[in-house]
Amino acid sequence: MSARINMAATDAAAYKAMMGLEGYLQTISLNPIQKELIKIRASQINGCAFCLDMHAKDAVKYGETPQRIYILNGWKEATEFFTEEEQVLLLMTEEITLISHKGLTEETYQRAKVVFSDNQISQIIMAIITINAWNRIAISTHMQIPK
Repeated sequence: MSARINMAATDAAAYKAMMGLEGYLQTISLNPIQKELIKIRASQINGCAFCLDMHAKDAVKYGETPQRIYILNGWKEATEFFTEEEQVLLLMTEEITLISHKGLTEETYQRAKVVFSDNQISQIIMAIITINAWNRIAISTHMQIPK
């Protein structure tokens, strides 16, 4: 598959706006591993190879274990590997990424309220929305994985 347009060059203002979201996400209370789990799981669902490659590498740099990355797609069957907070993050990621199915369910939202503040829930939602936007950009423009 050959690369298409380079959005950063073609539409610098739009790209700058996306980078603004990334800048905001650097200030939120989630730790780097939590952020990368969101990014990897959404990218798995969306089938974004570019983002999977980038965020799996980033997660390892932040101290994530390869084993947890390998089993992330099957986390519901391997809950002993993920904290309660991570399980809620992953549920939220799946439900928001697959918004047309049911959206963020009341059950998941109530679980989130037990382990996260309202502000953190807002931050999590923004992190999920942002990676979904990046996935759509990368897939639509055929962003190439660096070799």
